[in-house]
Amino acid sequence: MQHVDPGLKIFSGNSNQTFASKVAKSAGVELGHCQINRFADGEIQVEIHESVRGDSVFVVQSTCPPVQENYMELFIMLDALKRASAKEVTAVIPYFGYARQDRKVAPRAPISAKLMADLLQTAGADRVVAVDLHAAQIQGFFDVPVDHLFGTPMMARAWREAYGSGEEFVAVSPDAGGVERTRAFAKRIDAPIAIIDKRRSKPGEAKALHLIGDVRDKTAIIVDDMIDTAGTLTQAVDSLLKNGANKVFAVATHALFSGPAISRLTDSGLTKVLVTDTIPLSPQAQACDKIEIISVAPLMAEAILRIYGNDSVSSLFD
Repeated sequence: MQHVDPGLKIFSGNSNQTFASKVAKSAGVELGHCQINRFADGEIQVEIHESVRGDSVFVVQSTCPPVQENYMELFIMLDALKRASAKEVTAVIPYFGYARQDRKVAPRAPISAKLMADLLQTAGADRVVAVDLHAAQIQGFFDVPVDHLFGTPMMARAWREAYGSGEEFVAVSPDAGGVERTRAFAKRIDAPIAIIDKRRSKPGEAKALHLIGDVRDKTAIIVDDMIDTAGTLTQAVDSLLKNGANKVFAVATHALFSGPAISRLTDSGLTKVLVTDTIPLSPQAQACDKIEIISVAPLMAEAILRIYGNDSVSSLFD
């Protein structure tokens, strides 16, 4: 473990403490001492049990389910640290909740991702670090620096080490919006790409209608930023197998696995799905032999050290 200037502190909320501990260990510091309690009526109480005066503090908190609870913990922790005279407080949000609500999709609809950005800044965030934002333009919702980290390079490296690379594989975008992410993955494993033309019949329901590209006799790799209920994913798997793919894998950064996701994955023709640890997996998900976890804690730790040392973060992906 490398030794770091004591002016660097890393704290964690309750959303993903195992991940935060890995980040702190990789960064060469101990996780900061704080306590998060609940009053009888459910109000959150935060107590910071060590001095942070003049320190650069990083708070690691994924805003995954329960989303509202985890956001409120983060807001209150940011406020507590600012009032404790921390020099700079960075909100490290491996999974940024409400990112899918990044624009008005109907009259009188909110832009909830922008609201979360405003609340984080009001609570005291001087900087934000996030992994694979659902929409890259969310960076522009903030008036403070945002370091947007990408899981794709690490996932592609893990894929090459485990399965190889080349024309026998094809990276597949499950919709038109994910083409850039898929192309970045395909480039790193020297594979072509394909796109599934997905059209929604009504909110919450999607139907894969047409495949653009050739997957016949290839191993198809569906590349996405998140898996929620796995409905879109399993439809894509069926479409690819019908179009002649030998096997279908999936790689995704954020493993939400809501509702029927695990049973859908288990019953699908998917060979394996690679996900990261930005969100803690349920015991049911951990028991599923189709799920493989790639940790992004070392990436997060390196980004924290570079921010603290005023070094380049973008060079992480060169």
